[in-house]
Amino acid sequence: MKKILRNNQILFNGIVCGLLLLMAFFAGCTSSTPSQPATPVVSTTKAPASIDTPRQPVTLSGSTTPVPVYTPSESTIVAFTAASLKGVSSKLASDFEKTHPGKHVVFNLDGTQALRTQIQNGAYADVFISASNTYTNELKNGGYFANETVEPLTTNYIVMILPAGNPGNIRSLADLAKPGMKIAMGDRSVPVGTASFAVIANLTKSTYNQDWNTSVFRNVVTYETSEPGVATKVALGEVDAGFVYESTFAAASNGTYGAITIPKVDNYLQTYTVGVLKESTNKGTASDFKSFLLSAAGQQDLRDFGFRPIS
Repeated sequence: MKKILRNNQILFNGIVCGLLLLMAFFAGCTSSTPSQPATPVVSTTKAPASIDTPRQPVTLSGSTTPVPVYTPSESTIVAFTAASLKGVSSKLASDFEKTHPGKHVVFNLDGTQALRTQIQNGAYADVFISASNTYTNELKNGGYFANETVEPLTTNYIVMILPAGNPGNIRSLADLAKPGMKIAMGDRSVPVGTASFAVIANLTKSTYNQDWNTSVFRNVVTYETSEPGVATKVALGEVDAGFVYESTFAAASNGTYGAITIPKVDNYLQTYTVGVLKESTNKGTASDFKSFLLSAAGQQDLRDFGFRPIS
């Protein structure tokens, strides 16, 4: 009997141990211990750089011109030229070629800031015609010019142009502040933009006030990267007004634009410069072209297209 009881005790203890082991197993499976947090995923995509948000949505228009490739030639002058001279460029080339048989001029027309960058990136050119002393001086200081050749060429004032028919019914500069007006300007990096910003600042101080200034800039819907870009927006009727050079208005066909002049006391006189580049392999003919631009014939061509003399 004792042997039976001892066997039963062993069996009972075995069963209890088994049950305890089984309970421990299930307790481990259903443990309430918090799990470790997952390893954070780090994105390798860079966040976009922050930008200053303007008061109103605007666009910065204009194409980025690739560096043009020109082959140096004894018979051809490559002239990197501010885009605002586009209208007169063909006349200047034609008249120069008439007085210099066998010589030719090729113009690369773009915003002065783009031309500056092209030169700095290694583009070949013989002559540089700039609408901004800022960029001229930058290239001089960088050693790109034959500095002794750099001279003032011509000047230009700012004017406000309107599409044919004046759909915005703008009668004065005061109307630029009316709600709903659409205005085109040059970007600050463009010479015509620098001049336009200065004109608005001058008008704010002399005639209008800060409320007018704020309303005008609220109505700017596009900042162009070249002066012809502003003129195109106006000509197509995409905006109600735009700030351009007098020469652009003067060179346009009759009926293309209306215009409202800006008093000279508030205006900005832009000075253009011309110079021969140090890397030119044809400095003789390049100097001849520069001399023609400064001659009576070249200056008359510029006046015929609305530019003003240096004096």
